[in-house]
Amino acid sequence: MGELDVLVELAEQARRALEDDGLSLATAESCTGGLVGHVLTEVAGISRVYRGGLISYSDRLKEAELGVSTHTLTRHGAVSAQACSQMADGARRRYGSDVALAVTGIAGPDGGTAAKPVGLTYVAVADEAGQDVRRYTWAGERSANKLASARAALELLLERLAARRGA
Repeated sequence: MGELDVLVELAEQARRALEDDGLSLATAESCTGGLVGHVLTEVAGISRVYRGGLISYSDRLKEAELGVSTHTLTRHGAVSAQACSQMADGARRRYGSDVALAVTGIAGPDGGTAAKPVGLTYVAVADEAGQDVRRYTWAGERSANKLASARAALELLLERLAARRGA
């Protein structure tokens, strides 16, 4: 089973959990370039729960469309827990969803610094009860980092949904 197949299986599990709980989902992606949305839409019936998403690659779009604050971008940068958290909240508000996922990072092969190396990625999930934000540093090439980030996002979503159910 290839990595995309694994992602689609995770997306199918997410669809079932969202549908069982009567919840809707939105996404905000940067470094994954829509990969999370892509694997979600590989699942039949996803339209019952997935509202849609935004690929917010530029800081300007993060601000204008998702409400990420200029202060956050200036002080912490687009690749930060703070920006990812605001992206998730912004997607949830903008698309009127119950739950939202966000991903921001440095996929590579360039763009990294000593403080923020290539592979640094933040993933967030937000719902009415709050948020979870996770930090990862992947060691792969660009495509591998994108796949790992999408997988982390879907796994975090499933974890949050299970926690909502008390599982």
